[in-house]
Amino acid sequence: MESRPRLSFWQIWNMCFGFLGIQFGFALQNANVSRIFQTLGADMDLVPGLWIAAPLTGLLVQPVVGYFSDRTWTRLGRRRPYFLAGAILATLALFVMPNSPALWIAAGTLWILDASINVSMEPFRAFVGDQLPPSQRAGGYAMQSFFIGVGAIVASLLPWLLAKAGVANTAGPGEVPDTVRYAFYVGGVVLFAAIGWTVLRTREYPPEVLASFEDAQPADGPVHARAEAAPAAAAGWLLAGLALAALIAARGWDRMLYVLAGMLVAYGALLLLARVLPPGGMLPTLVSDMRAMPRTMRRLAVVQFFSWFALFAMWIYTTAAVAGVHFGSDDPTSVAYNEGANWVGVLFAAYNGFAALAAIAIPWMVRALGLRFSHLANLWLGAAGLLSFLLIRDPQWLLLSMVGVGFAWASILSLPYAMLSDSLPAMKMGVYMGIFNFFIVIPQLVAASLLGFLLKHLFGGQPLWALALGGASLLLAGLCVLAVPTLAAKEARA
Repeated sequence: MESRPRLSFWQIWNMCFGFLGIQFGFALQNANVSRIFQTLGADMDLVPGLWIAAPLTGLLVQPVVGYFSDRTWTRLGRRRPYFLAGAILATLALFVMPNSPALWIAAGTLWILDASINVSMEPFRAFVGDQLPPSQRAGGYAMQSFFIGVGAIVASLLPWLLAKAGVANTAGPGEVPDTVRYAFYVGGVVLFAAIGWTVLRTREYPPEVLASFEDAQPADGPVHARAEAAPAAAAGWLLAGLALAALIAARGWDRMLYVLAGMLVAYGALLLLARVLPPGGMLPTLVSDMRAMPRTMRRLAVVQFFSWFALFAMWIYTTAAVAGVHFGSDDPTSVAYNEGANWVGVLFAAYNGFAALAAIAIPWMVRALGLRFSHLANLWLGAAGLLSFLLIRDPQWLLLSMVGVGFAWASILSLPYAMLSDSLPAMKMGVYMGIFNFFIVIPQLVAASLLGFLLKHLFGGQPLWALALGGASLLLAGLCVLAVPTLAAKEARA
């Protein structure tokens, strides 16, 4: 069996360039969707529920796209058809989102936008595993982090830059300001152009060639399917979810907690459905692969849970926290609130800028500290950044907080995938990257369910404390990295 060929710097550049557009879309969404929802009349305690669209679509879309892309071969290749389809749909959604005439239309458009971006994004993760030998994968994922940072800088800054250029930054009740609308139009064009560049400037190995490489099977040996879940176990998950739902109803707790109950019920139903469907179909195969995850992937799942819980808390609540605490306004129609919201765009651009710099520094960190300790250090820098919001009152100084957040963001987007990639078989790279997304999505659903309840009952409804909870979550994520098994060979070649 032959070794997978090494690629040049510019070949890696072209294959990762599409992430510039993907993150352009995500950054506009993350920095402005809460603002759009509040502008259209959403109360602050409803915003986390409206955001459920984003993680839920990723939960549904990514493993399905991974499953089908593993089995696809067309004139465009294996992953690139999905890049292109997702880009077209996401571009259209970006044009529609800021023109939503009602809250329910904006919420529905968020589902379409996030699903479309996920259709493009999931194959990009598998694309690196397909094209690069193990010795170059950490660098490939770091290159993706670089483009994520660069794309998000410009996207996050766009409303602020447009306001500086004289575009109207306020509008009447129920109307989205022109700064936000024009930023979304630019984002649609950039997303389509960047992904189109990768589609046109890259090539893919046919399935038979991928199977011939010596690293086609994971370094730890083949992945073996586990026995299917016992009926009692599946029923247990169902009953646990129903019991939690009954408790929520009896106590009159926040209705968002029903999301947690629904997750338990859905998992139990999924296990039961996989048992009754004919073997070899998509759903039984996905469940079997999920239960056969390598040990490295299982340990990384815990790290990802705490990491993405923190990120989702930041994305949901930073606008409300900064506008309320640092700019003194909770009224979405006020000048002060919109100045604060624009400043959050600057902060988000800043952490993505620092992430782009961190992506350059991370390979040197890994050579000095190894994969695990590098990731731990970066996560703790992010924790310090979020916790510092409790102490800083001058909004200008929040730029310093974004240094730590930027290093954590770059690390979260690269090092878990570098630790994971060698444990995955080539023929299942797409489906396992999609399943790995569960551990990005589940914590976001938990955050959307719990954060509003916790803030209301423990922290007086103050959004600033959601950022503090995010900081504590990153501290835990860093500790959990130490439990991830890392082969010495993997450490050496990273």
